[in-house]
Amino acid sequence: MVKKSGLIRPLLLLVDDDQSLLRLMTIRLEGEGFDVITAEDGKAALKHVNAHAFDAVLSDLRMPGLDGLSLFEEIMSQRKDIPVILMTAHGTIQDAVAATERGVFGFLTKPVDHDELRKLLDKALGHKRESTHSDWCSEIITRSSDMVQMLDQAHRIAQRDVSVLITGASGTGKELLANAIHKASKRSDRPFVAINCGALPENLLESELFGHTKGAFTGAVHANQGLFREADGGTLFLDEIGDMPTTLQVKLLRALQEQQIRPVGSSKMIDIDVRIISATHKDLEKEMKEGDFREDLYYRLNVVNLKLPTLKQRAEDIPLLARNLLHKSAARHQVNVSRFSDDAMQLLATSNWPGNVRQLVNVVEQCVALTHTPVIAAHLVEQALSSSSQSWPSLTEARDAFEQNYLFKLLKLTDGNVTRAAEMAGRNRTDMHKLMKKHSLEAATFRH
Repeated sequence: MVKKSGLIRPLLLLVDDDQSLLRLMTIRLEGEGFDVITAEDGKAALKHVNAHAFDAVLSDLRMPGLDGLSLFEEIMSQRKDIPVILMTAHGTIQDAVAATERGVFGFLTKPVDHDELRKLLDKALGHKRESTHSDWCSEIITRSSDMVQMLDQAHRIAQRDVSVLITGASGTGKELLANAIHKASKRSDRPFVAINCGALPENLLESELFGHTKGAFTGAVHANQGLFREADGGTLFLDEIGDMPTTLQVKLLRALQEQQIRPVGSSKMIDIDVRIISATHKDLEKEMKEGDFREDLYYRLNVVNLKLPTLKQRAEDIPLLARNLLHKSAARHQVNVSRFSDDAMQLLATSNWPGNVRQLVNVVEQCVALTHTPVIAAHLVEQALSSSSQSWPSLTEARDAFEQNYLFKLLKLTDGNVTRAAEMAGRNRTDMHKLMKKHSLEAATFRH
């Protein structure tokens, strides 16, 4: 995986027994935004195919040993999704016809016209996008160029088994994207396991992640293998990673570094094989500066960052999403609702959507439930938008609100005595001060 300016560059395999041609084409292709790995014969090329996730292969047709067509057939036996383009100085119409009939994506004659090569590569990468997006991310409805570009990156990194951090506002579909990346990866036949790190207290979150032995703590009447082991061989999605307590961040970092976990109450280390995808709506760089998120864990998780746009930023997707959600809702509730009126759709397309796709789902559900006609009128959309403007909070938002209210009452009860408040909350003073800082609460405010 190669990352420059926040983008993943397409990776090409260039195969030719002419070293000077390899050097020249590598320089030109790298200058145009590709990353290139070279091989001087078919046998060496196959080793690279087994070790890397190439976006396309560009090979000479006539080579000693394994020629271009034989190399193509070997590649197709392993990876049918890689477009292969063949080049030859001895090109004839018969060669080109024979190659394309066998499934070769394109055919170029030497000396290679670079404009023709670039057009063919663009077409090959576009063809790969069309053939793969329909399967692995079929749940993600979009025509937005920003989303399509982000999905292109997601598909490439999916096959490279690196940690991914997905950022974006609440309701933008971070878990949906994480699941799509899992489906596009080599781990797709293994479990995808998700957990919201902000939804559980620290001791329960540790037990959920790493497991516990029977009797490890009060109430542990049965052993629990934990989510790391449940996701073994697959993907573990850590949603709202920014809400994970710092003490648990240390244990997570150690597990990722050593590829081992130790269940609560056990002295035995257990090997794990899990890909980590994490997500947050928080600014983790700001959290690091304030000491609420470990810098070493941040760089371990943020090998590649994918940022999801808000629904307002991808407004061209709103009609697509609204129609898709309407048809699903109508089928689920078995009602005769077919479309939004023009005025209703205009209202949807021009709204602000502070709750993003999650809010749109809520609005469409309300409209389908309340309509008495096959066409949803604008006044129903207005009503649903009005009621969803104070939208139902996410689990993390609800937890934060409860936490802030709890701390306010606790500090008021103890007259701002942080030590007493920490004891009553079952936390130490350091944790209590961090929680107070998180919610902008000062002890002096509560002292008489």
